[in-house]
Amino acid sequence: MTRVQVDGVAVELPAGASLLDAVRATGVDLPTLCHDDRLWSAGSCRTCLVRADGRTVAACVTPATPGLTVDTTDEGVRNLRRDAVALIASALPRHALSDSAHSELAEVCGSLGITPHTKAADATRGRDESHPYIHLDRDLCIACGRCVRMCSDVQGTFALTLTGRGADTVVAPGTGGAWAASDCVSCGGCVDTCPTGAITQPGPGQGFTSGHAPADRVRTTCGYCGVGCTLDVVVREDRIAAVLPARDGPVNRGHACVRGRFAYGYLRSTERLTEPLVRENGALRPTSWDEAIARVADGLRAAVRDGGPDAVAAISSARATNEENYLVQKFLRTVIGTNNVDNCSRLCHAPSAAGLTASFGRAGGTDPFDDVETADCLLVVGANPVEAHPVVGARLLQRALAGASLIVADPRTVGLAGHADVHLRPRPGTNVALFHGLAHVLVEAGMTDADFLRDRATGLDELVGLLADYPLERVAGITGVPADDIRKAAMLYGHAERPAVVYGLGVTEHLHGTDGVRTLANLPILRGAVGGTGRGFGISPLRGQNNVQGASDMGALPDLLPGYGRVTDPEVRARAESVWDRPLPEQPGLRIPEMFAAAREGRLRALWIIGEDVCATDPDSRRVAEALDACPLVVVSELFLGETAHHADVVLPVASWLEKDGTFVNFDRRFQRVRQAVAPPGTARSDFEVIHAVAEALGADLGCRTPAAALAECGRVTPLFAGISYERLDREEAVPWPCQASDRPGESTLYTDRFATPDGRAHLSAAPYLPPGEEPDEAYPLMLVTGRRWTHYNSGSMTRRGGNLLLDASDRLDLHPEDAARFGVRDGSPVTVESRHGQARLVARVGTELAPGQVFCAFHFPADGVNSLTSEHADTVTSCPEYKVTAVRLRPTASDD
Repeated sequence: MTRVQVDGVAVELPAGASLLDAVRATGVDLPTLCHDDRLWSAGSCRTCLVRADGRTVAACVTPATPGLTVDTTDEGVRNLRRDAVALIASALPRHALSDSAHSELAEVCGSLGITPHTKAADATRGRDESHPYIHLDRDLCIACGRCVRMCSDVQGTFALTLTGRGADTVVAPGTGGAWAASDCVSCGGCVDTCPTGAITQPGPGQGFTSGHAPADRVRTTCGYCGVGCTLDVVVREDRIAAVLPARDGPVNRGHACVRGRFAYGYLRSTERLTEPLVRENGALRPTSWDEAIARVADGLRAAVRDGGPDAVAAISSARATNEENYLVQKFLRTVIGTNNVDNCSRLCHAPSAAGLTASFGRAGGTDPFDDVETADCLLVVGANPVEAHPVVGARLLQRALAGASLIVADPRTVGLAGHADVHLRPRPGTNVALFHGLAHVLVEAGMTDADFLRDRATGLDELVGLLADYPLERVAGITGVPADDIRKAAMLYGHAERPAVVYGLGVTEHLHGTDGVRTLANLPILRGAVGGTGRGFGISPLRGQNNVQGASDMGALPDLLPGYGRVTDPEVRARAESVWDRPLPEQPGLRIPEMFAAAREGRLRALWIIGEDVCATDPDSRRVAEALDACPLVVVSELFLGETAHHADVVLPVASWLEKDGTFVNFDRRFQRVRQAVAPPGTARSDFEVIHAVAEALGADLGCRTPAAALAECGRVTPLFAGISYERLDREEAVPWPCQASDRPGESTLYTDRFATPDGRAHLSAAPYLPPGEEPDEAYPLMLVTGRRWTHYNSGSMTRRGGNLLLDASDRLDLHPEDAARFGVRDGSPVTVESRHGQARLVARVGTELAPGQVFCAFHFPADGVNSLTSEHADTVTSCPEYKVTAVRLRPTASDD
């Protein structure tokens, strides 16, 4: 600790602290127009001047050294600070300090008694209002550089620059031209850091920043991807004025992305469902909640009467809260009497749960993401976090720019791949072979931890025997990755002192996705870089939706109860039965694909779909629609009348994540609070309320009348969550599981004593490489990979109803110039994509991000038909669809198609 004196007060500070930190520790507030705590200090504005041992210095860039005496009250230095602020303000037009100005500069000037200069400059430099979320008033720019540094040092996009000379210096997009046409990814960091109002969010959010948010803001957790960003919501007259990244957010640390920061326009969309709908004479008509709930209850009774409890199923939601997922699985098991409940993790990270459980014992990442800050080697596999998880992508990039070696395994040259020391581009579907190639080098070069493998792992002999069949030449032939690149990547990972593995859906959404997770997990096991050894970050999956982790944690799975206890385990069932006071079904229920098959076969007679547009997001969507049409009762709980709702018998309007209370669990197992900011529209209700209403209509009482009570009850069902409560989360912000007592911390790092497998050891996998479910042939010569883009989220039902649509109005098919020439396709022209299962119509984008023979598109625009292309091939262990490998062909779309 460093001890200094500030205005006669002794202050102790950690090493590396600045004089600004010391001054703030005494409660003194200095102007800091070029400083933001999230950025490296610049010291250019000179508004934070202090006396330090008689010298006049800028507090933000001066280190606090032992014994230093600091004076902030000296009249001379106070005048210097005021003069510096006044000089900056004098160059601005009068509206910079008007009564309506809500900026950091306006507040500072107000506190110092500085008023608009009588000869204030005229507004001459113009505005840029081309962007839906970010407007630039060049006349208010003071060239402090905060926005430029935010874009580079935090976001890592490098989209902004300072242009001009002297007094004419102003911020501008680095590409020139309009802001909307620049490389900006709309994270809002520039808006949030701008001290003068030069860069603002248009509309009622103008002037609000995370550093100057009103006291009546509502703190919640983002409901888009699985990062779990903490957000502060500013509400005016029951409408959201702004959503701001919380500077003390445990994961995002004052940062956000375009979705969490700006994409809340859907809340007020005229397309929101505001009242229940029931089908009558083939059409949906509005009705009351009483009639809708009665129709659901009658249909469920009829299904059980005609087919037994297993004729009913529910698909719960990763967009719903933990408490809602807990309640729906309890409803199915205790009221209906079936284990037929699943959630959309089946379509993305079910192989993660199965693979990580088999390797280590628990269905979550092994270490907290904060530990990535200490990693010296990053292995990012099958993920494009720069677009799909932008806050995580930004932190990974900053770590790489700070010196950590970066290995990216991705067929496309996107995101982090452009900064990688080694970019491995495997053919889609060959992950297992690639991971065996990396492991082969680790073993052959002696870069394994013999003590760890002896004391804490099992399966080494079997794996070494298998790896003998995977020399680099063979692996290169399977994967298309040069042997030298595989060796170089393995050497970087093998020589690192604290390597980290982060992966995404490019590992899981395969015919052998669970094998992919397990063989990737072999790498940290071989290195001894897992289990709290201090020699690595372990392995962590990047979850796609806000509560994919939590939905499974809560037991919305056909074979697992809350906390991942198996329904076939009598002891696990007995614990739940003692809490719920009801006997539970003993056999596993249906997975989502099995539900659709059962419906088509007439065995499933009632299906409740909560918050999932399965006709838009599930594979081979034509067959999904056939299943819904064959099912006598389909109930859909949704925000909008999507593709799936058109096949429903009852449609229930429900609340979004900004309109209800609960908790989410993010990708590294942190429970965080979700708080209601505004009321849902019309008569829409939360899923929690709807589930209770249906249970009551069936004569059942689910108990746990509030979300807080539901989480508390879940803690009695499983010890994994016993120490987590609303009271604790309100106090601590985030608590990771396992957390088995209220007076014990959650375990952010797993397996510090032993692994959670039956024998207490990490299990190496010797699964062989097997080919994907589909491969190109003469009729379908291209390989299609589907994924996400930065502007939209999943099926786009929320992001397409707001300003994001102005940033990205349609999807496109990315393809290599060689393939474009081969199929007669021009850049920007319409193209028809055909597979063995269906067809889609997109717009071609020709470039070199993909290798020849591969094409890529997203699935944010269901009307394009992308998921009609994908097959029913699924992971052999978990039934997760093989979204990443589909054989296709192309043809230019004719004008009469």
